[in-house]
Amino acid sequence: MPTPAEEELIRKAIPYRYFRHAGPVRSLEQAAAERGQQPEQVVRSLLFRITEEQFVLVLAAGPEQIDWRLLRRYLGENRLTTATTDEVHQKTGYVPGAVSPFGLPAPIRTLVDERVFQPEEISLGSGERGSTLIMKSADLKRALPPFETIQLFPPAERPK
Repeated sequence: MPTPAEEELIRKAIPYRYFRHAGPVRSLEQAAAERGQQPEQVVRSLLFRITEEQFVLVLAAGPEQIDWRLLRRYLGENRLTTATTDEVHQKTGYVPGAVSPFGLPAPIRTLVDERVFQPEEISLGSGERGSTLIMKSADLKRALPPFETIQLFPPAERPK
């Protein structure tokens, strides 16, 4: 049975491949290797709380930590926190580690790190733990709801 994320991609006629891991995934590097990808091809969907009612979904590529200072500056906010497990489930319908930018119960402001679109192929949350959706980054760009492209790493410190 398709997840809400898959249902949205099917409705939009966006090609993707569903991949299920054989066992538990303990690291982003392990996930990438099992998918036949490099870590920078794995896109994480992270939910941040700006206020009690305001959230932002950030898509970031690879294992590096995002620069909170850059994110706060971009959003024009002094305070920013990661959403709790309950908030993630309430706002996205998914559990942490399975969040997808597709199939959300309501629109969420979405920011995408510019590096997400660099590899030709990426993988991202499917809506279920232990599985992923693999697609062309160009198809991801077409399938996303309105989004803002941002830079989450200082130019001098960006991983390659």
